[in-house]
Amino acid sequence: MANPLPKEYYQQLEEIQAADFVVLELILYLDTHPHDPQALVQYKQFAQYSKQLKQAFEAQFGPLQQNSPNTSAAEWTWSTSPWPWQV
Repeated sequence: MANPLPKEYYQQLEEIQAADFVVLELILYLDTHPHDPQALVQYKQFAQYSKQLKQAFEAQFGPLQQNSPNTSAAEWTWSTSPWPWQV
């Protein structure tokens, strides 16, 4: 890749990964403790937080997943974003 990615790219990506880890752990916990109201509240909070982080990241750096909306009207942005092995 010709242009190095900015420090913010990695910081935001790490924050997304941390939030998604918490969401996944809460899903696993809720599979065995479905009547824990605190865990359900935490799950909803972190799921929303993860969604917000991903929207902010995609607005600045482009799509994260194949089903992410292509917000650029000028071009198809998948070709301009770094591939996973380039990060």
